[in-house]
Amino acid sequence: MDRLQCMKVLVKVADAGSFAAAARQLHMSPPVVTRAIAFLEEVTGARLFLRSTRSVKLTAQGRHYVEDCRRILSDIDEAEASAGGAYATPSGMLTVTAPVLFGQYYIMPIVTDFLALHPAVTGRVLLFDRIVNLVEEGIDVAIRIGRLPDSSYNAVKIGTVRRVVCGAPSYFERHGVPQTPADLVGHTIIANTGSSAPLDWHFGPEGRLSPTLHPRLFCNSVEASISAASSGWGLARTLSYQVAKPVAEGRLHIILEDFEEEPLPIHVVHPEGRHVSAKTRAFVDFAVEQLRTGSAFP
Repeated sequence: MDRLQCMKVLVKVADAGSFAAAARQLHMSPPVVTRAIAFLEEVTGARLFLRSTRSVKLTAQGRHYVEDCRRILSDIDEAEASAGGAYATPSGMLTVTAPVLFGQYYIMPIVTDFLALHPAVTGRVLLFDRIVNLVEEGIDVAIRIGRLPDSSYNAVKIGTVRRVVCGAPSYFERHGVPQTPADLVGHTIIANTGSSAPLDWHFGPEGRLSPTLHPRLFCNSVEASISAASSGWGLARTLSYQVAKPVAEGRLHIILEDFEEEPLPIHVVHPEGRHVSAKTRAFVDFAVEQLRTGSAFP
């Protein structure tokens, strides 16, 4: 069987979550789709899907292979576009990743506006609060918050955000307002982590002030910690843009501003290479302009 066509079938099954749905979208019969996946499993020597009567799920090997196939198919599309002179016009699949809340607040409106301007582009937005490998996961553009390690990526700085400590007015009425980082030791702390280890919050130049804290509550999502802090339960530390709305509404107050660390940079990042597609070039230019001029990061 044609291996590239089988890769396209594999990606479609992974996206659709169903052999039958993939067959309908590809205008193929279900047996042809099944044979394509069986062919790839034979070629790779790996089981790519776990099948049941109700669902189809990728195995661990399958997830890695699907991302490799996405990258291969994207490279082929770009090579064909380059040969045909299509690098002058944005087209094809554009994959963008960003931190979850930053993506929801700032990146989604930019992506949808960009897609409205470029009908030949299809968007895929991946929101993670972790660093992902752009090349391995087939990502065109990433928004990164924090200091960047040296790499071959091209990065454009578009602003900064602060790490802030905040709590609800009702909490401060009951427990008082900490005046220095050391005062936090006697307060109820909410941690944005899944770990149960003691937490150090760093303050001051180069983070030299770091009282050792023992949180009472651990949250694996920023939204959950903000919700707990807004209810008056304890103090949370977040990035400033994440609590801009509850702070503006008076539901949260930021404290210890004189002791904050240096602001964290925000960059728009994309892999360098011999060819940068028109879609990537155009989106980076569009996003940088929008983020620098249309958005204020509290």
